[in-house]
Amino acid sequence: MAKVSTKTTVLSSQEIMAKVKRMAYQIAENNFNEKELILVGIKNRGSKLAELLAKELKNIQNVKVQISTVYIEKRNPLEDEIELKKAIQKPDDKVVILIDDVANTGRTLCYAIKPLLDFLPAKIQVAVLVDRKHKKFPIHADYIGLQLSTVMEDYVKVSLEPGKEEVYLE
Repeated sequence: MAKVSTKTTVLSSQEIMAKVKRMAYQIAENNFNEKELILVGIKNRGSKLAELLAKELKNIQNVKVQISTVYIEKRNPLEDEIELKKAIQKPDDKVVILIDDVANTGRTLCYAIKPLLDFLPAKIQVAVLVDRKHKKFPIHADYIGLQLSTVMEDYVKVSLEPGKEEVYLE
């Protein structure tokens, strides 16, 4: 018998945008003395979330925002080189915020920090849209859109395509 897939919406497009706006306000509040922030999204949805946060941050305060992307193979982080695809201009002594869509065990976030250690940031913070609290690695998110209690068998899917934003369980 084939397994029937069920989809449960957790966040609608409007709710996602409200979470992004709240996260941006928290980032601005915690970094109000900074003249520049560096947002580093983990490839694909983390990068899209970084773009959404950058847009909101620019609406909130007068701060320069650089955006870059960390490329990492999420299923097997050691399979390929972990690298930044867009160079960061003068990154030393600046706040870097590492961003992903969902934090499960913390493994991807932990490995994604690697290229950020090639320079001397003032501090590294972490932002995620959904935190599942199944940590196996010593990573915690500083900015969380939604903490979601799930069982490991639940699969959290995120779409951040314009007009199709949604977080759901499968």
